[in-house]
Amino acid sequence: MRIARFTAGDDPQYGVITGELDDHGQLEDDAVVVALAGDPLYVGIKLLEEEHRLADVRLLAPVLPRSKVVGIGRNYAAHAAELGNDVPDEPLMFLKPNTSVVGPGDPIFYPLQTSDLHYEGELAVVIGRICRDVPPEQATDVIHGYTIGNDVTARDLQKQDSTWTRGKGFDSFCPLGPWIETDLDPDDFAKGRRVQTYLNGDVVQDGSTADLIFDIPTLVAAVSSVMTLLPGDVILTGTPEGVGPMQVGDEVEVVVEGLGSLTNPVRKR
Repeated sequence: MRIARFTAGDDPQYGVITGELDDHGQLEDDAVVVALAGDPLYVGIKLLEEEHRLADVRLLAPVLPRSKVVGIGRNYAAHAAELGNDVPDEPLMFLKPNTSVVGPGDPIFYPLQTSDLHYEGELAVVIGRICRDVPPEQATDVIHGYTIGNDVTARDLQKQDSTWTRGKGFDSFCPLGPWIETDLDPDDFAKGRRVQTYLNGDVVQDGSTADLIFDIPTLVAAVSSVMTLLPGDVILTGTPEGVGPMQVGDEVEVVVEGLGSLTNPVRKR
């Protein structure tokens, strides 16, 4: 089930999206969104007798994390190597504020403080219930679904600072979308789902979730052993090799096989 957050010109709503995806993560022209009675994280799936053509609505970030986005660094060996880093012995965690979250089509703003702004296309995990100390074998019990993320990074600031907070924490540095897919599970990604990033239509990242160093159950267990996870919290699972700079005027698109595509323009702040 694809759960979206959208607006038809009024207040934001939640809905279920129907339709088939093509090979590039795009929905067919006759796709529709059926409105829901509130946030399904809290009220469950309650369909309303209200339906819109997907082309007539604007998709928003499918989730607004109540407390945090947890990033995982260097979770693909080739990406760690391309930046001259070793593979970590355990998941390398960092936080992005919830104010960094934007949705499909929203601009990524290029801060004045950086001159080296990078894309990082990723699979994102959305938590569905409050949890702590989750064993790996019970990770699916606390996962609401999956979406696509772009862990935008000011690479020069990341290297300059002793922490990653500033380099990864600016407003608009965490595009999420276009919806949450609830019918997948960690095994789907362990078998391998393609993760690609396009910069102005050209492929710049082309990896597979089969190459994750720490798989999704391991990440949920590791993060929840450190901090309580709340409904709507997001775990970014790491990016494949091929990260690189974006410029004002560029358009970046992240596609995860079977999940969809997330596109954002880069604008001057």
